[in-house]
Amino acid sequence: MGPKQFHDVVMGFPETEYATSYGQPAYKAFGKFLTRLRTEDDSVVLGQVPLDEREILCEADPETFHFTDHYRNYPYVLARLKRLDVKTLRGYLNRQWRHNAPKKWLKAWEEGATLPPVMKTAPKPRRPTGSRKLK
Repeated sequence: MGPKQFHDVVMGFPETEYATSYGQPAYKAFGKFLTRLRTEDDSVVLGQVPLDEREILCEADPETFHFTDHYRNYPYVLARLKRLDVKTLRGYLNRQWRHNAPKKWLKAWEEGATLPPVMKTAPKPRRPTGSRKLK
């Protein structure tokens, strides 16, 4: 799979937008992180992958699945884009997308009912690096 096909698959999920996360290009669903393509190793960040499942994936198919120290303690796995197929990508993205979806919205979507409007939350203000919280 290439970057364009990856983009098309990700954007196929409702309420998904191309945005940034921690200064990096990323995709968000319902205003929350969905995935991103890591340019440093052409890998996709996939969330909602329990650590035990990630361990099995990395052992069974290390050519595709891996992780870095940054993700060591978090339920994420990295997958090399060129080794992913559309069905596998959609399956993993679906987990994170459903996790991000407001429960009321997801229920209406599953029932085929009129979807309630999604309230976009403004990002929380971040303190500059090195600043301390005042008491």
